[in-house]
Amino acid sequence: MSCGEPHETDCGEVLDHLYEFLDREMPDNDCAKFEQHFEECSPCLEKYGLEQAVKKLVKRCCGHDDVPTDLRAKVMGRIESIRSGQVGGPEQGVASASAAAAELPTATAD
Repeated sequence: MSCGEPHETDCGEVLDHLYEFLDREMPDNDCAKFEQHFEECSPCLEKYGLEQAVKKLVKRCCGHDDVPTDLRAKVMGRIESIRSGQVGGPEQGVASASAAAAELPTATAD
């Protein structure tokens, strides 16, 4: 994905490291570069917003449940495959992650 406009930080780099940004697992100076990019690039900002919403939804719906070990391993393996380029692009990865999240047990009121 690219908006076609030149940026100091390339759209591909931003999207490749989007989850690190969302999880605040990158240095502050890199976070600042990404924030600047989002101010300039509406397609990347839209993708960021979508991923942020999915993350909040998963946390709200599943944040208090213990994830079965085999499911966690399956999801983490899928994420690693996507990151390494062995599987389809980010769109397919979001669909796969959403499908895997749907398999998580739901919390029930006691």
